[in-house]
Amino acid sequence: MTLAAAAQSLTWTYVDGDWHEGNVAVVGPRSHVMWLGSSVFDGARWFEGVAPDLDAHARRVNASAAALGLKPTMTPEEIVGLTWDGLKKFDGKTAVYIRPMYWAEHGGYMGVPADPESTRFCLCLYESPMLAPTGFSVTVSPFRRPTLETMPTNAKAGCLYPNNGRAILEAKSRGFDNALVLDMLGNVAETGSSNVFLVKDGHVFTPAANGTFLSGITRARTINLLGDYGFRTTEKTLSVRDFLEADEIFSTGNHSKVVPIIRIEDRELQPGPMARKARELYWEWAHSGSA
Repeated sequence: MTLAAAAQSLTWTYVDGDWHEGNVAVVGPRSHVMWLGSSVFDGARWFEGVAPDLDAHARRVNASAAALGLKPTMTPEEIVGLTWDGLKKFDGKTAVYIRPMYWAEHGGYMGVPADPESTRFCLCLYESPMLAPTGFSVTVSPFRRPTLETMPTNAKAGCLYPNNGRAILEAKSRGFDNALVLDMLGNVAETGSSNVFLVKDGHVFTPAANGTFLSGITRARTINLLGDYGFRTTEKTLSVRDFLEADEIFSTGNHSKVVPIIRIEDRELQPGPMARKARELYWEWAHSGSA
């Protein structure tokens, strides 16, 4: 067994009508997705007995598939049902990442576009602890987010993530955990792995969804929860300077929900009260039975 295999967390994968334990081999060198990247996925979470917004994640993976020219083969309701079935295979002690996926097995004209009739589906569940809300550091990435004219930014597509990955790796090479990634006009879009918010003079701001980044499900949920509590969030064009001068910065994403940012470039920040309140509201809502 390789070190990578030995380090693999408990994993169950549903593919071709049945559950299989582990990192199941599902594609070959002739598979369209293997060499031309025709994959979409979504990420949901199970933790502490709940799976918040699971239905929304199931709907989004189908929308992503259609946006990439694939043909969804499962209904959102079927994806949700399979997820709860698969979660019974875990001991309920460790948070689980929920990843439904579609990809093309064959290509169409000259092999380049995906053949939608060859779309395949799998659902992969695996143990993945959530980050503690202690916070992380960011720098400004030299890499930019693409636009819809250049990449399928309206889908949660696998082909978008090498760009995110290189942004994070470049940031880590300079001693940071993550990076603020700008759009092609030089405005802040997101971090390399999550949506981002700032607080200034008690007001919450987040970059306006302009088609260059995924406007996340957890982002929308956080905006709504803060609004219901009485904190209005303004979605607008935000510059690097806005973040450098912010009183507080935090991020939202499926992996760990709401996490503060505690350093931007050479400026240290404390985990702020708005991030704490947003996280508290999210946890209350997730456990309320409304999720």
